[in-house]
Amino acid sequence: MATRSLWGARTKLALSATALIGGGAAANVATSDDPSMTLKLYTTVPPRLIRDAMTATAIAFDYEYSLWGLPEGSSEREKTKHEVHLRSARKLQELCFSNGGIYIKLGQHLGQLEYLVPQEYVQTMRDSMLNKCPVSSYEQVCEVVKKELGDTPDKIFAKFDPVPIASASLAQVHVARNHDGEKVAVKVQHTHMTDTAAADCATVDFIVNTLHWIFPSFDYRWLIDEMRESLPKELDFINEAKNSEKCLENFQKLSPHIAAYVYAPKVYWNLSTSKLLTMEFMDGAQVNDVKTIKRLGIRPDEVARLVSETFAEMMFKHGFVHCDPHAANLLVRPLPYSGKSILGKKKPQLVLLDHGLYKELDFETRTNYAKLWKALIFADANAIKENSAKFGAGKDLYALFAGILTMRPWNRVIDPAVDHLVIQGSESDRSELQMYASQYFSQISELLRRLPRVILLMLKTNDCLRSVSNALLQVPSLETFMIIGRVSSEAVIEAKLSQKRSFLRWLSAWLDKILLEARLFTMQVALWLLQGRKSLSWRN
Repeated sequence: MATRSLWGARTKLALSATALIGGGAAANVATSDDPSMTLKLYTTVPPRLIRDAMTATAIAFDYEYSLWGLPEGSSEREKTKHEVHLRSARKLQELCFSNGGIYIKLGQHLGQLEYLVPQEYVQTMRDSMLNKCPVSSYEQVCEVVKKELGDTPDKIFAKFDPVPIASASLAQVHVARNHDGEKVAVKVQHTHMTDTAAADCATVDFIVNTLHWIFPSFDYRWLIDEMRESLPKELDFINEAKNSEKCLENFQKLSPHIAAYVYAPKVYWNLSTSKLLTMEFMDGAQVNDVKTIKRLGIRPDEVARLVSETFAEMMFKHGFVHCDPHAANLLVRPLPYSGKSILGKKKPQLVLLDHGLYKELDFETRTNYAKLWKALIFADANAIKENSAKFGAGKDLYALFAGILTMRPWNRVIDPAVDHLVIQGSESDRSELQMYASQYFSQISELLRRLPRVILLMLKTNDCLRSVSNALLQVPSLETFMIIGRVSSEAVIEAKLSQKRSFLRWLSAWLDKILLEARLFTMQVALWLLQGRKSLSWRN
């Protein structure tokens, strides 16, 4: 029965693909407002679509036949499943590299979902998608530089390294020196991106809609709308440069207490266009490179706290959020012009790279999101239900929404224990979360369909930050949750004060602040006691 349904799904996919690339293509090209672009789509989409269909079919049949007849829970089945996961992850990795562009970005996102997809997929994508993307040739780079700046790299710059130091899904970075002798990083968009971006959107549109037709519970059509909105912004490097400057301005105006600890490279506007961006070159360790961070004299736990506070301030106070904070986009360096602490360690400074994807949260959304996280941190079930409903997760889905945000089951979310949200990182924890993801797949799809798109990107940001925190701390930690609790609560208090001023409102906000400090102090004391008990039991 399973085999028949699988063959049926494949037949539907094949028929749909035939319809897409059949005889109607010529007519569409002839009648299109932009025939050249339409022709490029019809010559670029079919190979990608064929690769997608072949990869999906190969993965599906591998699972179907490799696990056929193996008893659930048996050691043989578990061993075989691990092997199939690994083979399938490599097939998916190969597909992402073959198609490039958006597919690599999707692969990067998959590498952040540590507790939702099998570890084999996470590790395969994480090891390859961040720093091993396809590279444009130097001839192609010269073509872009000449078109954008009017001459070849060796004329525009005093020195230009033809070998890129990094390549990402949309662009690659070269080290250069300008004619003032300053070391700069030159981000050059891949020449094919303008064409393949449209093709990728068309292909993903087709695949997602076809999967929804075959499997109605698979409804990720919101992904298409999000891609169409965000991709043009990410491909506009002038927009990226403006975002980086606005980000720093927000910290200086709204979060001055940590402004010195957050940095973005200076932009050289005279050497920047929509497809080429010249920035100050930054030295530093990638945020998940714990060995190098320690070698720089910086404590990884301080970096984890700084990352948590930086993004909590963005989400709950600025309402202007960097939505692609994976490890390759976050560098750490010693805070300039600062000495060592009493313990001989240096203070960290977080350098934010790749400012192409930002989301703005309006006042109401930002405040409600802060209220929701405050409720999650302090295990306030009623407030979780109330604020989840404001985002579309009503009575039927609030528990699932809370679970996706925290990666904890509902009984742990509302547990009054001080460490109720801490993920222990054990195999049982990971297996439990993956079981929930499989069991509630259709409900997750429905929740993602209902949530505002800006909140969907906050979920992606949370996934990235969780992955970074896990890499830095490598042991369960409550401190990042305490930071989120403090910043979200402060944002709620500030929102209350910003509304119509009155003595009673001011008094209420002041009492809220006192209560917040008392709750955080209680949590800190409980944390010390908890750590003390664990330390004592370890020694015994």
